[in-house]
Amino acid sequence: MTLTASPARLSTASASFEAEFKARLHWSAQADAAIEERVGDILADVQQRGDAAVLDYTARFDGVHANSMTALELTQAELKAAFDSIPAAQREALQAAASRVRSYHEAQKKAGGESWSYRDEDGTLLGQKVTPLDRVGIYVPGGKATYPSSVLMNAIPAHVAGVAEIIMVVPTPRGEKNAMVLAAAFVAGVSRAFTIGGAQAVAALAYGTATIPKVDKVTGPGNAYVAAAKRRVFGVVGIDMIAGPSEILVLADGTTPPDWVAMDLFSQAEHDELAQSILLCPDATYIEQVQLSIDRLLPRMPRREIIATSLNDRGALILTRSMEEACAISNRVAPEHLEVSSRAPQRWEPLLKHAGAIFLGAYTSESLGDYCAGPNHVLPTSGTARFSSPLGVYDFQKRSSLIEVSQTGAQTLGLIAAELAYGEGLQAHARAAELRLDVVPPMRDSK
Repeated sequence: MTLTASPARLSTASASFEAEFKARLHWSAQADAAIEERVGDILADVQQRGDAAVLDYTARFDGVHANSMTALELTQAELKAAFDSIPAAQREALQAAASRVRSYHEAQKKAGGESWSYRDEDGTLLGQKVTPLDRVGIYVPGGKATYPSSVLMNAIPAHVAGVAEIIMVVPTPRGEKNAMVLAAAFVAGVSRAFTIGGAQAVAALAYGTATIPKVDKVTGPGNAYVAAAKRRVFGVVGIDMIAGPSEILVLADGTTPPDWVAMDLFSQAEHDELAQSILLCPDATYIEQVQLSIDRLLPRMPRREIIATSLNDRGALILTRSMEEACAISNRVAPEHLEVSSRAPQRWEPLLKHAGAIFLGAYTSESLGDYCAGPNHVLPTSGTARFSSPLGVYDFQKRSSLIEVSQTGAQTLGLIAAELAYGEGLQAHARAAELRLDVVPPMRDSK
């Protein structure tokens, strides 16, 4: 039987468009109840038994049996040896990508990641102190696929932010270590690395064990168990986001070769069956050409079964009335990756408000952003780009307000604070302000 991929064909001119569009977009982020319960048990066990529990779960889920956590920790020498072992072309690609990612995040830090302060007319200093987190944990997926690029995208901005210690965890099912992942850890400056994964790895990072130090924040994608664990430990530690299935939305004016667009749709569909690929275009003939490209190119793809399922279940080729309407629909979707595959992308970019990353022009494939363009590839999914941002230097920093009130300033601010504090019934607050006045008034009753 011939494998086919037929994304839903929708038209904004159709009376049924809204219902069909909403049905295609729907994806429930609600974790399976059984997964939630199992993850809760794992977190509680690791919190109570520490290393022993992590060793048990690593043996059970990954098939890696170790007598101590020391056997699961990767030394810097091992990371360097992995780097030296991979082909020269891969070493050079890792270093080139790391250099571009570092340059982008250094520019990001310079633009908005520095401390600042000023003094007002009465000499009071006000400002903000920006400091890095002390220690972060990065989760790197392993299993069906390996992601050295995720190592770079998580570790490098943390390094640029000034984080002192970066702890990496990566599952190695059946003990199979990926040399490029370890090499990327070496290139990115990971401090310590452990071959553990799943909810137990998140728990170890969040709570700490005898071997694995407790971190301040956990970042990085993972499966449903990892996502559920991150959701549960939030508050004990910080997290970056709860990632849903990968997404791409292509705005096309019909001037890009259809094979390029078809392959861009494939690039997200090949991640997993729940990934979503959408094309918005005002040219019906061009949409037909893209479908023909899909038909011709799909059989050549090694992950064609996954691509076909993704496109059939969640993909869409949507005919719009105009590019302006396409931009408006894109804003409703707020996609993780947004390609503006147009001859004049700068014309449409001002109309686009919500997206994790915007790729401008026919030559800017989403895959370049995944690996080496520079901006981070850890992006908000499932419409959360309406209120969330890509992972960046700012995720590994925190801000403390600075206030230094002069004696002169205390005379003005003290009266204001006391009046408000009395109004709230907080006499101690009011009195603390009043005692710093040159003339201290009698303490009042609250009003």
